[in-house]
Amino acid sequence: MRRVDQWLAEYGESHRHPLNKRLHWICVPVILWCVIALLWSIPAGNGRHWLLNWAALVAAATLVYYAVLSLPLALGAAPFFVAMLASMPLIERLRIAPVWRIAAVLFVIAWIGQFIGHRIEAKRPSFFQDVVFLLIGPLWLLADLYRRLGIRY
Repeated sequence: MRRVDQWLAEYGESHRHPLNKRLHWICVPVILWCVIALLWSIPAGNGRHWLLNWAALVAAATLVYYAVLSLPLALGAAPFFVAMLASMPLIERLRIAPVWRIAAVLFVIAWIGQFIGHRIEAKRPSFFQDVVFLLIGPLWLLADLYRRLGIRY
């Protein structure tokens, strides 16, 4: 199994152009929120509780995988997952549109942004090589933040 530094270095190879990096800083969190929102929208049992649903299950599994790679990064990612899960009932109460519809629209827009960034980079997205890179993207951003703050991971 690859170590976290290997995953991050390989992911970083196709994310060097400054504009592509900026687009990823915007689009990756939006895509992650959209995936959580779409999973949230799948009924599980009797109704939806923000901790007892498909989104929470997938978030927990992702955090376990992150912990295997790097406990400090997993601990840093956990509050973001909790915040995303906690945002779902709030968005539902606003009654602007169903959560799944908001997520679907933002998901498409964010992926367009990602592909524009990779067009500028002139490199294919990493997940074409290995789908695990879809999980590495958020970790890559967090690792960059850790580096800037001088936190070891």
